[in-house]
Amino acid sequence: MSTYVYGITRSSHPRLPEETAGVGDPPRPVRVIAAGRLAALVSDAPPDLKPKRRELLAHQSVLAEASTAGPVLPMRFGGVSPDDDAVTAALTAHEEHYLERLGTLDGKAEYNVKATHDEEAVLQRVLIDAPELRELREANKAAGGGSHEDRLRLGELVATAVQEREPRDAALLRNALEGAAEDTCPGPPSGGWLANISFLVDREHGEEFVAAVAALRRENPHLVLRVNGPLPPYSFVE
Repeated sequence: MSTYVYGITRSSHPRLPEETAGVGDPPRPVRVIAAGRLAALVSDAPPDLKPKRRELLAHQSVLAEASTAGPVLPMRFGGVSPDDDAVTAALTAHEEHYLERLGTLDGKAEYNVKATHDEEAVLQRVLIDAPELRELREANKAAGGGSHEDRLRLGELVATAVQEREPRDAALLRNALEGAAEDTCPGPPSGGWLANISFLVDREHGEEFVAAVAALRRENPHLVLRVNGPLPPYSFVE
């Protein structure tokens, strides 16, 4: 039977509670494969594993439980090895690298921040920053709305101005928050978000990071910010 891998820890990492259940239906018991100074949190791999909500939550739950007791190098969902021997071989072959990464991530958590524009608020911001657009809108109003061509031209100019703000606002977000983090990692582009950035944060300073996000939101009401964390540091593990 193949082996499902949740993450890698030091061999000295406290053991998970015996009732910890992993992926599968019924859930597979989570166990430990130790090799030298490292250990892997694993279970038997279900034969037809699919990324359903229950399975994703089970994977995340195992890592969240393990992370409370010390650093873990989290695997992405679906990490399957041929067998336990292959896991042991990987731990042995990459021991120094994994230990270095565990040391770097000790006491750290990931916070992911996504941002988009509030449509009405960013429109007001664009008009404040661009007097010529404001004047054109006022001229259209004075002319009873303006001609179809005038309205179309104004809409295109506003859309262009909003689009041009996106990289500036993404940089604003990163610059405002990176001082409260140990490291940053841009996430994959995702539809509808002007920024998708993960921050590596000292667990003891998690509240300070969340407060920094709240301050950024207050100072820039045209930004809609979504924060997810603390998470195992997926984005900071190769």
